[in-house]
Amino acid sequence: MSTAVIEKATPASQTSQLDAINEKLDRLAQSVAALGEQVNYLKEQAEDSRRRQQMWDDLWNDLTPVVNDVYLVAEEQLEEMQQFVQLEDLIALLKRLVRNTRNINEMLDILESAHDFVKDAAPLTHDMMAEATDQLAMLEGKGYFGFMRQGAYIVDQVVTSFSEDDVKHLGDNIVLILNTVKALTQPQMMNLVNSLTVGFHEAEAEAEAGVLETGLFSLLKQMRDPEVRRGLAVTMAMLKRVSKQAPSRLPTNGHNN
Repeated sequence: MSTAVIEKATPASQTSQLDAINEKLDRLAQSVAALGEQVNYLKEQAEDSRRRQQMWDDLWNDLTPVVNDVYLVAEEQLEEMQQFVQLEDLIALLKRLVRNTRNINEMLDILESAHDFVKDAAPLTHDMMAEATDQLAMLEGKGYFGFMRQGAYIVDQVVTSFSEDDVKHLGDNIVLILNTVKALTQPQMMNLVNSLTVGFHEAEAEAEAGVLETGLFSLLKQMRDPEVRRGLAVTMAMLKRVSKQAPSRLPTNGHNN
């Protein structure tokens, strides 16, 4: 009877052993899977590191000629500047910059203030430029610039027509010229010039029309007119005064005429 019991218990124990073995196998499979994942991660990290190293190697290979060229150029430039700049000069300059740090900061503050001022004044400057452009366009429309161009032409004609001696004589007599112009611009003189101009044109028109009397008796008859006699008297008095002021130009031949 005990034998039968042993025979019946043997398959159950075998089943439990198989379950334990299966459980161990499952754990081992999980461990292997986790180990595979870790191996894959390490492989990816190694591949990424290899790619980065390859990138740096390529970059270094590309930069090596450039660095060499820069080094050669810098060496040549330093050799050229060696006769002008020494290490002591650079050190002195650095010390000076350090000593004047506050002054440099103040200058930078001034530059910043000037920049802000220019930025704030830009709209006003734009408005001023627009106003100036409008004013210049208005002056151009009124002909100011054309007048100035013609004035420059007149000045050019004066400069090319008069010599230096003429200008000197003009300067010597400028006071007399200005006084003469001042006298001529008085209302009485302007009225006289206007009357002479009008009378000349009227007399010329009568002469062309053939109605101007030129006979001796007609002239004597006109002498009876008080206005004519007054005009002749004024003319004679003016000629007398002009003759007194003008220097004598008559030639002397030993006797008076």
